[in-house]
Amino acid sequence: MKKLVLVGLTVLISACTTVKPSYVSPAQYQSWNCMQLQTEYNRIGQYISAGVETPKRTGMGVGLGLGGGWGRGGWGFGPTVSVNLGQSSNTKRTEKAKLLGQQDAIVQAGRFKGCTIQTVSR
Repeated sequence: MKKLVLVGLTVLISACTTVKPSYVSPAQYQSWNCMQLQTEYNRIGQYISAGVETPKRTGMGVGLGLGGGWGRGGWGFGPTVSVNLGQSSNTKRTEKAKLLGQQDAIVQAGRFKGCTIQTVSR
């Protein structure tokens, strides 16, 4: 019974750690030749193997605008300033999903052009 529970937990945990590719249009690679496609596929694979790093981003944004509304003095317009302090959705998982999607798009573009892209299993 303990082994069955352990196997079940292992399967559940491994299913949660699998990153699925996000969609990337192969149209952006349509002007590339077969060698360029293979080189880019390999470069992305090396980047993934070395450990994906999330892009560096600042977590703050400032916006200016013109707002309107109803207030104490009645209806009117006035300048508004908004400050956005948010959490970025860029994580290692989302970055890896994007890279895997790029590899899939390269393979699709290669098929369309009649190229044989040497892929590696994930």
